[in-house]
Amino acid sequence: MTHTLTTKLTSEEKSRIIEMAWEDRTPFEAILKQFGMSEPNVISLMRSTLKPKTFKNWRQRVSGRKTKHLALRSFTTGRAYCPTQYKNHN
Repeated sequence: MTHTLTTKLTSEEKSRIIEMAWEDRTPFEAILKQFGMSEPNVISLMRSTLKPKTFKNWRQRVSGRKTKHLALRSFTTGRAYCPTQYKNHN
């Protein structure tokens, strides 16, 4: 299922998913809502796209991180705003 899901994505969509996955305060649920990719799908995309060492570093960073999972977040975590997050693709 993951293979067919990722093959339907454009390179821009894949790039944006990877960018969102790297962001500390973007939960996996946001990626699911925007792109229909669950956490295991995102992990699979990251594994197939990143170099092995980069993937390992990313997995260590996000594993169990409260800000990456809405169910683990407290209400006080809130949302961050990054001015470069929403890019104009003109």
